[in-house]
Amino acid sequence: MTQAQLASAVSLDRSVLAKIETGQRRVGALELALVAEALDERVEWFVTEAPQAIVSHRNLQEPGTPSPSIDRIIERVARSVEFVQENGGLALATTSELTPPAGVGQAEKAAIAVRSNLGLNATEPVLEIAQRVVDLGLLAFSFDLGTDSADAASILLGHGGIAVVNGSLHVGRRRLALAHEFGHYVFADEYTVDWRVAEHGDESGWEARLDRFARAVLLPEAGLIAEWTRRRDGGADVRTAAVQVASTYRVDMSTLARRLQELHLADPSTVSKVRGTRTTRADIVELDLVVPHELEAPSLPRPYEEAVLRLYRNDHVSPERAIDLLFDTWSEADLPDLPMLPEGAIWKFVS
Repeated sequence: MTQAQLASAVSLDRSVLAKIETGQRRVGALELALVAEALDERVEWFVTEAPQAIVSHRNLQEPGTPSPSIDRIIERVARSVEFVQENGGLALATTSELTPPAGVGQAEKAAIAVRSNLGLNATEPVLEIAQRVVDLGLLAFSFDLGTDSADAASILLGHGGIAVVNGSLHVGRRRLALAHEFGHYVFADEYTVDWRVAEHGDESGWEARLDRFARAVLLPEAGLIAEWTRRRDGGADVRTAAVQVASTYRVDMSTLARRLQELHLADPSTVSKVRGTRTTRADIVELDLVVPHELEAPSLPRPYEEAVLRLYRNDHVSPERAIDLLFDTWSEADLPDLPMLPEGAIWKFVS
């Protein structure tokens, strides 16, 4: 939005708005409210510092990978989560920081350790990953950010962390994106915005090692070897085996193909066939496949929703503020009815 467009929206001269921006003119409360409304921001956004986790990490973003949409929403999420935490509505676990893996072998070992911390054995799939990672202090939110936005982003807060996943992705990519951001969280590394990680097979970079970690979390080596071997030895062709294994572990075909390749379970021709496979409606019916809906946008972590409702029930926040904290995914009609306060309760609010 240009200065002229914003000035017109709030009925100010462009020169006046320019002076407000540069601090040469004070801004009135009503003017600020109009500006906030035009920019779809809360007034506090203009007068309070962003959470320190945002500031310190955003400045370390990798050059050349801006994503304003996810940058904006993750700041809003961080502010909201910290507000709920500060008002006693939400307590998040803190995870023990793991040593960042120096290579793919260490990434695989880290994935095994993290799966154990999530209560998973060596072969089972990670079902409902957003609910799993909450146990280690990471809150996962999903919003439809469009195909031009980053896949996901995460921030380590003072207590716990948050991740925002682009809900416009297919479910397999959403799950991979969250597993990748979970890696950022457990290794407590610098904030980055992820676009297309390790597309060309380069395993030397930090983001590529995190992607290897994410694949190992979703597709554990022992489990994939057993499942793929069982399907193929049982007579299933490559396409059928791929569709069944991808459904079992709830991953996309690109992730499955890459994992088969890095574990040397398939030759290049087979890997190419797997990558080109698409699960059809007939597959779902005939092979009795599970159709997951994890991280569909918009979705909020259940503990966070419960915390907001507690604040609302305890009169910490108004209905309007509760809806705002719930990112407009609820309406006032969805909020619980509160008991009528006695007449004398007014003296609690006025003196």
